[in-house]
Amino acid sequence: MTEILDGTSADGATHGRGGRGKGARGQGGGRSATAPTAAARGLVIGGAPRVDLLPAEVHANRRQRQVVRRVWAGVVVIAVGVAVVAGWATMVRMTAEQELLSAQGETTALAQQQGQFRDVRTTESESTLLEAAQQVGGSTEVDWSATLQAVRAKLPAGVQITGVTVDSASATEQYAQSDDPLQGRRIATLTFDATSSVLPSVPDWLTAVRGVTGFVDANANSVTRAEDGGGYSVNMTIHLDERAFDGRYAADAAKG
Repeated sequence: MTEILDGTSADGATHGRGGRGKGARGQGGGRSATAPTAAARGLVIGGAPRVDLLPAEVHANRRQRQVVRRVWAGVVVIAVGVAVVAGWATMVRMTAEQELLSAQGETTALAQQQGQFRDVRTTESESTLLEAAQQVGGSTEVDWSATLQAVRAKLPAGVQITGVTVDSASATEQYAQSDDPLQGRRIATLTFDATSSVLPSVPDWLTAVRGVTGFVDANANSVTRAEDGGGYSVNMTIHLDERAFDGRYAADAAKG
C-alpha cells in the first residue's frame, strides 16, 4: 500500500519520520508521477517489451503482396468459372451431336423401309394419275342412253325414234357454237328421226322436250309424209348444255 504524506504536517511528525516519510513520499510521489505518463503514452505496465524496427517500405511491400495475392485469387476463381462453363458447353454440344446422329440413323432406317415399298408407291401414283385422267377425260361424257329415254318419254304416244345422231364436246377441245345469237350456248347436239302415225304437232313436240336435262333449244328440221302414206317422219335437233354431263367419274372420286 502506497502512502502519500502531506508536506504541511507537523514538524514533529516530519522530523520524527523524516527519513522514512521522505522515502515514502519519494516512492509515492514517483509512482503518482509516472502513472499518468504511461497511460498517456499507451504503454502497458508489466507487458513484454516490443519494438518495430522495420522500415515503412517493408510494411508497404507486405500490403502490396496481399493485394497481388487477392488479385491472383480472383483470376483463379474466374478461370475456374470459365472452365466449368466451357465444360458444360462441351457436354451440351456432345449431347446434341449424339441426338443428331440418332435422328440421322432413324431417318436412314425409315428411308430403307420406304425403299421396300417403292413399287407400291409407284403403283399408287399411277393409280392416282389414272383417276385424274379419267376425271378429265370423262368430264365431257353425256349419258346418251338416259337422254334418249327422256326424249322418248316426252314425245307423244305412238311415236317411234328410228335414227339418232349425237355430237358432244371433248376434254381437249371446246364445242363449236352457233353463229346465230338467238341460239344458246351448248356442249352437245342430239339429232333424231321419229315416225308418227298421225300428223305431228311440232310446237307440242318442241314444248315437250324442254323437260330434258340440259335442254337449251330445239328445232324441227323437217316433217315429211311417208311414201306409202302410212305415217309421217320428223327430223328434230336438240341442243344441250353442261347440265347434260353425267359427272360419273367425279362422283366416284368424291366417294373414294
